[in-house]
Amino acid sequence: MELFASLVAGDLLVEARGSHRLLRLDWTGRSNARRPGLMLAPWFDAVLERARTEGCPVEAHFEALEFFNSSTIGAVIQFINAAREQGIELSLLFDARLHWQMLSFEALKTFELEDGLVRIRSTPEPAELASLSASGSGSAHAEM
Repeated sequence: MELFASLVAGDLLVEARGSHRLLRLDWTGRSNARRPGLMLAPWFDAVLERARTEGCPVEAHFEALEFFNSSTIGAVIQFINAAREQGIELSLLFDARLHWQMLSFEALKTFELEDGLVRIRSTPEPAELASLSASGSGSAHAEM
C-alpha cells in the first residue's frame, strides 16, 4: 500500500495508506487538541475524495491510539456522516481490551445502519476476546 497524505496534529499522527482496493488510516498518539475538527475536517474531506475517486472503502484503525477527547469524537461523527452521505464504505476498528476505547466506540455503533456503509468493529472480535479471557492469555493494557 502506498503512503499518502498522512496527518500530524500536535500529539496525533494518522498515517494514511492506500491502494485501489482500500484506504487505511492508522491513528497513533493522542488527539487532545481543543478544536481538532479544524485540522481533521479538511483532511477527512481529502480522504473521502480519494476514496470516491479510487472507488474503494476506508478503514480507520484506532487500536494504537492512546487517547482522544470528546471534541475528536465529534469530528469522527462528522466523518462518519460525510462518508455515508457520499456512499463510501467506512469501517472503524478499535481495541476492545482498552476500556476507554470500548466505551467510546460502542457508543458510535448507533451510526451503523442497515445500509452497511458504516461498520464499527472491535479487535480482537468478541469471540476472540472471550477465548483470550477464558484461557488467561489476554494481555494487560494500561488505560489512559
